[in-house]
Amino acid sequence: MLERGDRVLVTGATGFIGSALCRVLVGDGLHVVALVEPGVDSANLEGLEVEALGGDVRDATCVQKAIAGCRAVFHVAALYRFWARDPSDFYAVNVGGTRNVLEAAKAAGTERLVYTSTVGTLGLHSSNDPAGDRSADETSYPEIAHLFGSYKRSKYVAEHEVLRAAAQGLPVSLVLPTFPLGPRDRAPTPTGRLVLDFLRGRIPGYVDTVLNVVHVDDVARGHVLAAERGAIGRSYILGGENLTLKQLLSQLAAVTGLREPNLRVPRSLSLAAAWVSETVEGRMMRRHPAVPLEAARMSTTRMAFDDSRARDEIGYAPRPAVEAIEESARWFVENGYVSSRRRAKIMMRAVPRQ
Repeated sequence: MLERGDRVLVTGATGFIGSALCRVLVGDGLHVVALVEPGVDSANLEGLEVEALGGDVRDATCVQKAIAGCRAVFHVAALYRFWARDPSDFYAVNVGGTRNVLEAAKAAGTERLVYTSTVGTLGLHSSNDPAGDRSADETSYPEIAHLFGSYKRSKYVAEHEVLRAAAQGLPVSLVLPTFPLGPRDRAPTPTGRLVLDFLRGRIPGYVDTVLNVVHVDDVARGHVLAAERGAIGRSYILGGENLTLKQLLSQLAAVTGLREPNLRVPRSLSLAAAWVSETVEGRMMRRHPAVPLEAARMSTTRMAFDDSRARDEIGYAPRPAVEAIEESARWFVENGYVSSRRRAKIMMRAVPRQ
């Protein structure tokens, strides 16, 4: 068990999940060393009593210095997006950076390491279960051809580096967040962008898909539980509720007072629009496409997950997804992400807490 005053390192500390984790750890009385990439927005750490160290996970020497003296390490840092001008960036950060952390932790004799992976590395049952009634779990292995995009592929490779280190004796557990929502999603993440696009009136319709929504603070607490109770080399899905996209949009409408989109968009049309966007904007114009193909593929794939292992083995207990949806929408509205014209149409309604 982690004890008050223990020195712990969080990589990716300024990000959505990383900063939420820092808040949980500081609240538990731990001495948090926050690895902060030079030049990034560190607003998510404002007001937190953390020891901020500038550095990049791609710099092995920097990682070694950051880990020195830390009882536990939470490796959250990753390049999480659906497009990059140079796909090799995904491997440099997600694979090379992970190797640096693993090697430094081993050399320093770190007692516990938690690696943040993604449910994107898991297999899905949608190909042989059109109704989407089966939920994937930690034993659902993917078809390699279905790991679309450099983000998923690089995280899949990084997972194998982590599992190899575990087999060699490094005390590391893996956590696989689903689709987190909540406050302080400054980038925003691809998940939060769905909420933001709804608030901005940019979602005219929906596709028939399923996603698992979880509050980012529950994901953060799940990291701590994995550090304290997780088995070495064991993976834990940190999820919440499986919702159809229509259900998610209905809940967003309910908490904001905005109109719910009722137009069902065919999967083929969504993929075609993304292909055109990535070809013209991404490849020809060399700028971020409005609709990355990987994002469209994800949005048209039924991604239901079962987090029973985390609930049963480490005591993971997430709150209702609607709370994550409401807090995400409220934060975007209150922090200037929505135009004044659109804000005038929004009537935020607090969700009763259980």
